[in-house]
Amino acid sequence: MPETVAVQPFSARIVKRLSVGAASRRERVIHSLDGLEDPVHPESLATIGADLWQRLQEQVPDGLGAVDYLLGLDAGGILPTVSLSAAAHLPYKIAWKLHLPLDGAVRFSEPHAMRTDVFAYGITPGQRMVLVDDEITTGRTLADLTCRLREVGAVPLAAVCLVEDTTRGARDLLTGLGLPLVALTTIEGPA
Repeated sequence: MPETVAVQPFSARIVKRLSVGAASRRERVIHSLDGLEDPVHPESLATIGADLWQRLQEQVPDGLGAVDYLLGLDAGGILPTVSLSAAAHLPYKIAWKLHLPLDGAVRFSEPHAMRTDVFAYGITPGQRMVLVDDEITTGRTLADLTCRLREVGAVPLAAVCLVEDTTRGARDLLTGLGLPLVALTTIEGPA
């Protein structure tokens, strides 16, 4: 008989980073999907993707329309993008910190990272996408990505994250750009 695995509720918290560079943030959001503290069961990945998809449909029902694909941000955004893709039956792409000679390149900035340049490839006018990351603090990375995508005629429809830091103004910044933000959970980061 197959074993039933109890899926724990999603959780997140902020920890102080050790050994940080001058441009890096002094803290890190860790969560139950990153595998840092506990192993992640495949059922958790599926459950979180389904929860994200349900919240996205509930919170942006009229603003989605037809989505061409999900655009996840490298590193932390990969797992939520893959889990959301499976739940929504949507294809995905990942933006990487790799500058490559590929068509449709859109360069944007992740200002709090050591390597700030990020690239999305194969971007063409009219493509409709949902942006996905694991955590959003200031919202500056997704705001810059949204502006760069719009400059080339692509249509970012919404941003989805696992964890939103509610103390740094990300939601207001993205809302001001007309980009709804959907979060699985919120956390209050250091002020």
